[in-house]
Amino acid sequence: MNRLTKLFQHKTADVLNVYFTAGFPQLNDTVPVLRALQEAGADLVEIGMPYSDPVADGETIQRSNQQALENGMTVGKLFEQLQDIRQQGITVPILLMGYLNPVVQFGVEKFCQHCQVVGIDGVILPDLPLEVYEREYRPLFAEYGLKAVFLVTPQTSAARVRQLDALADGFIYLVAAAGTTGAQTDMNADVDAYLSRTKALGLRNPTLVGFGISDAASFAAASRHTTGAIIGSAFIRLLQQTPAGERTAAIHDFVAGIRPVPA
Repeated sequence: MNRLTKLFQHKTADVLNVYFTAGFPQLNDTVPVLRALQEAGADLVEIGMPYSDPVADGETIQRSNQQALENGMTVGKLFEQLQDIRQQGITVPILLMGYLNPVVQFGVEKFCQHCQVVGIDGVILPDLPLEVYEREYRPLFAEYGLKAVFLVTPQTSAARVRQLDALADGFIYLVAAAGTTGAQTDMNADVDAYLSRTKALGLRNPTLVGFGISDAASFAAASRHTTGAIIGSAFIRLLQQTPAGERTAAIHDFVAGIRPVPA
């Protein structure tokens, strides 16, 4: 069974998804960071495929993308790094997040094949038009066991949310506020109402909220009406600011600091 499907069958609240950029801070940090996140207890991990024009991402993730590209990270290199991770004991569900252009350049079916070989569970491509996905890529994703995740914003109509929910089979990514990643999200009444309104739609897919989630308080507030939340920029800053020798311990402390204390 797809690891993402299995996760959501067993966990329906406070799911923690952590994003980091492949090949950052150093080219060969991808697998060590992934392993540390699994050991720390992250429920799923989103690995960013660096791109020169990451339009949905704010300054922090843009800088990590640029650094990773300068380090020599490519889609092909990422698959090389992820080769055999499942045989090495990495069991956490993994999604690849990126933009359509590098995937098309790599070859869409070749990309899906490589995802299946290394054990990727799902894909997030924010600039992939839904209609193109439905017409061209949905059968490929299904053939290679990849779950599709789509983004919803506060401005997305209920009809469009239902359309996305009908086509998605991983989770629905709720963007907490207009703008790019990394901006501090004020969990105000408007955001709360948006998340509550989305919950009331009774979507068939789990929902994870992202963009601006940075600490235990924002995680808890964001998760109140959803299945969980996604942390990206705050984790990238941690990687950037922590010496390599202290990184594993810092990742453990970071995840422990986000996770809500069980009642």
